[in-house]
Amino acid sequence: MAVELKITEGIAPQEEDLILHKLRAFNIAAFGASDRRELAIPLYDENGKISGGLVGYTGRGWLYISMLYIPADLRGQGLATHMMGMAEEEARRRGCIGAYIDTMSPQALKLYQRLGYAEIGRLDALAGGHVVTWLARKF
Repeated sequence: MAVELKITEGIAPQEEDLILHKLRAFNIAAFGASDRRELAIPLYDENGKISGGLVGYTGRGWLYISMLYIPADLRGQGLATHMMGMAEEEARRRGCIGAYIDTMSPQALKLYQRLGYAEIGRLDALAGGHVVTWLARKF
């Protein structure tokens, strides 16, 4: 079978969706259904527009928090802690046994550790001296 490979700076969304569909089909065949369900907690401003929030999903018994953003003017009020708690509570209702997250922010890392998350991996050779840390905690 002849194949063609070339480097690009991106592909069309429908092409990306095709690759994702093929990967998900492979994973289901290899590992079984994941029971993946999206989970989001949007943070709305006084005009009803999204200004931040938490985005993730549950699947295979775990909550993955892919994004958590609090606008600078709202930080320090416990919103991140509250949203993490809401997400974890919903994950437990969905039958999850734990949660995981990654961060490059030293402030976020301290927050997650205060919330009981432990480091499970890190990559400390990023350009600019930055580090990405993966953390998890069982419920």
